[in-house]
Amino acid sequence: MTVAVDTSNASEFRSQLKAWLDENDLTPPADHSLQGHIRQFARVQRALYDAGWSRYGWPEHAGGLGGPAILRAIVGEEVVGRRLAEPGPYSMLEVLAPTMIDYAPAELAAEMVPKLLSGEEQWCQGFSEPGSGSDLASLTTRAVQDGDKWIINGQKVWTSFAQYSHRCILLTRTGDADTPNHKAITAFFVDIDTPGVTVRPLRTMHDVDEFCEVYFDDVAVDSSRMLGQPGDGWQLAMDLLPYERSTCFWQRIAYLYSRFDALVDEVKRQGQSVDQDMGEVYLALHTLRCRSRATQHRLADGHKLGPDTSIDKVLLATAEQRLYDTARDLLPGVVELDDTEWRTEYLYSRAATIYGGTAEVQRNIIARRLLDLGKE
Repeated sequence: MTVAVDTSNASEFRSQLKAWLDENDLTPPADHSLQGHIRQFARVQRALYDAGWSRYGWPEHAGGLGGPAILRAIVGEEVVGRRLAEPGPYSMLEVLAPTMIDYAPAELAAEMVPKLLSGEEQWCQGFSEPGSGSDLASLTTRAVQDGDKWIINGQKVWTSFAQYSHRCILLTRTGDADTPNHKAITAFFVDIDTPGVTVRPLRTMHDVDEFCEVYFDDVAVDSSRMLGQPGDGWQLAMDLLPYERSTCFWQRIAYLYSRFDALVDEVKRQGQSVDQDMGEVYLALHTLRCRSRATQHRLADGHKLGPDTSIDKVLLATAEQRLYDTARDLLPGVVELDDTEWRTEYLYSRAATIYGGTAEVQRNIIARRLLDLGKE
């Protein structure tokens, strides 16, 4: 049953959501595997969707219930902050649903977005390639038109949750050899079970197979699954990336705060005092949250997000790594010797300056596009 709330009052919305979460037990089962996290996320999304919470902040023409985008940030913050769902699976919803709404044909978005919001489906993002990570414009996965279909060949890598996904928002190269790189990229919405798609999970140093290689061998995709027009893929990517650093970040910040609280409790349990290092972690998290809050309000006010979100990304990477560096320093052996959640998360945090755009690239964007410092 959909919960009726005043979507014009964010504080009241949050209060009612908290009350609903208190009354509805969505406690995760004792399954800490990646597959368990995916199942739990689907369970939580189903409950939120049926009650309406995961539909607020999304446009009605795509299956939402309307209201400002900041309502989505509030839902993510409360759900992930309570550790009812992990931030990884949640982030794909916040990155890919807006892209579908902005670029897919209206009827396709109306059909597909509710499947993502309700937890019925998981989607993935096919951008990076073995030779095209930060230099996205150099991608080589190619789509060639064949009547009313496009035939796709190529390889993607670092594709999060592809082994659990039903669909993929995929960037390909189209056009001829004379087409400039940025004008030769086209996006498609591809069903993962299409013949010719092969998914191979990659187990990383933190011992989780969150990332995958995805191969496309003569994969036929209908022209109706193109997102935008031929050559719109670069702009789609530029519009998508800021979503990784807006509402998506809000729930990840809540997760980091929950881990900070856990660190404080653990330090006290060992009879240590909360020292300057802990204060620096809190300051880094609070700075990040203040910056991200301003980003949420810009988005809620209808502003187009752009290169300014690179600041959010740099602050997130800094805060995340500082948190886990401090855990390693204050809890001797917890990373090096003990098989704990802290070890897994410490290892994962090493990628914070890489995923979603490397720190070097983000600082270049800030220097060139925000501070006008030129290319050197």
